[in-house]
Amino acid sequence: MKRKKTVFLTQEGLKQLTNELQNLKEVRRPEIAAKLKRALEFGDLSENAEYQEAKEEQALVEARIVELELQLKNVEMIEDVVQEAAHAGTSGSVVQIGSTVTLQNLTEKDPPETYTIVGSMEADPLNGRISNESPIGNTILDKKKGDTVKVKVPAGIFEYKIVEVK
Repeated sequence: MKRKKTVFLTQEGLKQLTNELQNLKEVRRPEIAAKLKRALEFGDLSENAEYQEAKEEQALVEARIVELELQLKNVEMIEDVVQEAAHAGTSGSVVQIGSTVTLQNLTEKDPPETYTIVGSMEADPLNGRISNESPIGNTILDKKKGDTVKVKVPAGIFEYKIVEVK
């Protein structure tokens, strides 16, 4: 039996998923149904490329709808996690989902970089958003300002110092 996987999202991420699901159900499904109807009018389905293409497109859309519905059932809002941490007194002192963390790469001696820890659905490292499931994100969770961690990434093992946690 497959375990339910918590999907961590910001309010913005939840809105994007909800909008995508609504678009698939209200726009894409009817478009594909119309394509199928037109393709059926061409007759022989065994050699009807338009029909086959529409059926494949329908299968992809339906699979995405199921995937989105499952994800939306397992959402935990990042804002709620941050609020719980604030209530527990760990906000800003311990790295968690929703934290903004400044890291110093001690191995490469790079300038410090700042990232926000988000769920995997919203990760965008080039824009300063790393997933809690990424090697770096996962390793720094529950660590504190001043801690040094070693992270195994595809390029090797790097050492980082946590300079700041917000």
